[in-house]
Amino acid sequence: MCESNINFEVNDLDWDKGEGLLPAIIQDSLTKNILMLGYMNKESLKLTLETKKVTFFSRSKQSLWVKGETSGNYLDYISARIDCDKDTILIQVKPHGPVCHTGDLTCFENINEPSYGFLSQLEKIIQHRFDHLDEGSYTSSLFKEGTSRMAQKVGEEGVEVSLAAVKKDTEELKSEASDLIFHLLVLLKDQGLQFSDIIAVLEQRHSK
Repeated sequence: MCESNINFEVNDLDWDKGEGLLPAIIQDSLTKNILMLGYMNKESLKLTLETKKVTFFSRSKQSLWVKGETSGNYLDYISARIDCDKDTILIQVKPHGPVCHTGDLTCFENINEPSYGFLSQLEKIIQHRFDHLDEGSYTSSLFKEGTSRMAQKVGEEGVEVSLAAVKKDTEELKSEASDLIFHLLVLLKDQGLQFSDIIAVLEQRHSK
């Protein structure tokens, strides 16, 4: 299986294969959605790495162009990888506004929202329980009881997770960890936060 390389030099790429131009896949560093595809030559990649603003080479105009220089919708450079054949670049960015010239958030007409698999689905369920308090819903009952109760549940489940780990009871640990994550998501909703806010903090810490 091919592995991408995050530590590379501009000259490491196989520029000859694309006659001086290589495709650059642009990915949102937070949501992991693919935003667009552009092309780069050595100079545009060097400028991207130096200025931290994604710069492409326009095949139609035969010139360099900084994404967002006209619209203001810049792409802040976060990181880059090259594929195993060294002929494709994957660039992670922080977009400022819509990426597509049509005004869409991406060039593939996607809604550029974070997706964490079932956790994202669970957040939507919790949001629904928050918006429509259901008498028969445990989640709704937590919102009705208030912040103190939700915070208490997070504390209780945190202790249960720790005890299960100390006992080395794998099945109990999985169960208690699931309870902890659920109640944490409920508490975050109560506080006007989402799981993506936590991920953003972790990524910011990692980048320091």
